[in-house]
Amino acid sequence: VQLQASGGGLVQAGGSLRLSCAASGSTLRLYNVGWYRQAPGKERELVARIKSDDSTELADPVQGRFTISRDNAKNTVYLQMNSLKPEDTAIYYCAARRPMSRDYNYWGQGTQVTVSS
Repeated sequence: VQLQASGGGLVQAGGSLRLSCAASGSTLRLYNVGWYRQAPGKERELVARIKSDDSTELADPVQGRFTISRDNAKNTVYLQMNSLKPEDTAIYYCAARRPMSRDYNYWGQGTQVTVSS
C-alpha cells in the first residue's frame, strides 16, 4: 500500500486542520492506520490510531481535541485536529500495518503543521 499524507499548513492557536492519508495499491480498511508526529528535537510520537475494526485510540495530549476516522469509499483516513496549540507544531506522518504485523511497515511522506501563538 502507498500512502499520501496531505492537509498540513499554518494555523493560529485555537484553529483547526484536517489531515488526510490517502491510500493506493490496496484497501486501507484492511490495515491499522496511525498518525505520528515529530517536532524538532523531539522523538516521533504516536498521536492517534484506528484499527481495521474501526476502534480508535488517541494519545493523552490530543484527547478531546483530535479525532481519527476513515472513509472506506475514498480509501482515506483522516485526522481532524481542533483547538490546536503551538505544541502541536510538528511534521505529521501516517503509517499503516496489517493487523497481525507488529510494526508499521508503510509510511507516507510527512505534512507540516505549524500552529502560531
